[in-house]
Amino acid sequence: MTDLTCLGVVLSDRGSKYAVTGARVTSRADVDAVLARLKSDKAYAKATHNTWAAVLPTGALKADDGETGAAMVILRMMERAELADHVIIVTRWYGGKKLGGDRFRRVQDATRAYLDHLESGP
Repeated sequence: MTDLTCLGVVLSDRGSKYAVTGARVTSRADVDAVLARLKSDKAYAKATHNTWAAVLPTGALKADDGETGAAMVILRMMERAELADHVIIVTRWYGGKKLGGDRFRRVQDATRAYLDHLESGP
């Protein structure tokens, strides 16, 4: 497993804040290690949702962490970008107002920020 790439808070919407983090992974154990490392930061541990998706040699994995349907958004974007051996985590701190369908757009925006970062290089 390589180092985490944490872009921090990349956008806000009606009080909710979204951050995105990712790392190269090749197994479920790597995914779990990345999540544990991310949540070792109290701010991320206390976040409302840490939704993630991973494309591994053994197949795709995802978890909504209470943000129903959001992990599938991340996974589809990863598959379209042909990004394998990677996990992307979109973190949301709930701001007090429901976003409805806009929450999926914010997950897309955060995931796009990460994919753009990868494309632009270190």
